[in-house]
Amino acid sequence: MDALEKDFTAGLFHSKEPPCLSLYQPTHRFHPENRQDPIRFKNLVKEMSESLLQKYPSCDVSALVKPFAALSDDVGFWKNTLDGLAVLASADLFRVYRLQHPVKELAIVADTFHIKPLIRILQSAGGYQVLGLDRQKIMLFKGNRDALDEIELAPGVPRTITDALGEELTPPHLTVASYGGVGKSAMVHGHGSKKDEVELDAERFFRAVDRAILEHHSRPTNLPLVLAALPEHLALFRKISHNPFLVSGGVDLHPDSLSVEELRRRAWEVVEPQYLARLDGLVEEFGAASARGLGTGERARIAEAAVAGRIETLLIDADRVIPGRINHDTGEITYDDLAHPETDDLLDELGELVLQRSGKVAIVPTERMPTQTGVAAIFRY
Repeated sequence: MDALEKDFTAGLFHSKEPPCLSLYQPTHRFHPENRQDPIRFKNLVKEMSESLLQKYPSCDVSALVKPFAALSDDVGFWKNTLDGLAVLASADLFRVYRLQHPVKELAIVADTFHIKPLIRILQSAGGYQVLGLDRQKIMLFKGNRDALDEIELAPGVPRTITDALGEELTPPHLTVASYGGVGKSAMVHGHGSKKDEVELDAERFFRAVDRAILEHHSRPTNLPLVLAALPEHLALFRKISHNPFLVSGGVDLHPDSLSVEELRRRAWEVVEPQYLARLDGLVEEFGAASARGLGTGERARIAEAAVAGRIETLLIDADRVIPGRINHDTGEITYDDLAHPETDDLLDELGELVLQRSGKVAIVPTERMPTQTGVAAIFRY
């Protein structure tokens, strides 16, 4: 599967030649619920084809939807779905993302990609990672309030102590002696320095893991990192860690001792207070900015400010879709129908504009949005 974080950070979704095709649908992990997923997928592809035919020749439309047809016939793919699916395509791009979040069914053809659901996943305050470790190996999980899945470690991240230390790993030194006379069992023990050597190897392993996780997983995602390990390993890792994304709480058992669902529940107990605090902080920040004339929920003002690069932080309602488009020269808004092949979600387009101009975007649950317009902006000036 394509790596969403890597593609997003690389700006892969920006500045593509239209038409840009965006398909989202909820999927299911298990049989028999997942039997309907490829059927729903084909129906959404049909919607996009009908929208494309309003403006483009049938031969061009056929070329654009061809990879979608191949995906719909991929039996192995549909047996290994998660909770949601996103597919983005243009003439020179086809990306497929399995999602841990259910997403609403949506098929949009527009001049730009519809990426609000992806922003929500990548920049939601509710995402986190779990690092499970002991002295010999590590595991990494990615989760949210509802789901947790083990993920593949990036190249350069050591999975085991042997990966990290290689030939520098201290060899075992054991000696055997008998105590208590004839008939007694032999007792195996180490040299006096063996325990110190094992502890030193564990510390070196944890340092290597800490550096690699920070570089390849924490910094690219900006997600909180929860530790899951035995208490003594938790203490040692915290002592040596320089990862600013490492949260203060943790799960004091190794993941091997827990089901994935129990690990998710315990990790979310650690993350949820920070999630709620971050949402409250964003809302308070917006209130303070509004009081100084540096915040608004008016879409027209926000669109003009987004085009001008004046928005520091944009809050977007997670569940609102407002069909429309923005003139990227003037910021003028035109409301329209999503079925039109040049119309996207207005809120999605605002988020993309802010990100392109180095602003921050947070997708906020409807019940915590500080405005009724679906959007709230904090201005730089």
